[in-house]
Amino acid sequence: MNREPVLKHLREIKAQIGQLMAGTEKPLDLGEGAAYLHITKSHLYQLTSKGLIAHYKPAGKKIYFLRKDLDAYLLRNRRAPKQETSRGPR
Repeated sequence: MNREPVLKHLREIKAQIGQLMAGTEKPLDLGEGAAYLHITKSHLYQLTSKGLIAHYKPAGKKIYFLRKDLDAYLLRNRRAPKQETSRGPR
């Protein structure tokens, strides 16, 4: 049995836990951001060029993202369930 994939996964989990404990967030590059959103890199690049998603270009070329900005993009345009809309104003 090849244990290397399991060990690699455990190292990644350990690194993520370390980031959470430290309270710091490593910016994601274009590929990591696309994987996080489950979209292609091309689609993510289009979103940045249209100004639809927050991003950083520290050297003017490579694009980086913060998870909180990607989460904000995912959670845009919320649709309230019928139960909320049928109650009327409070």
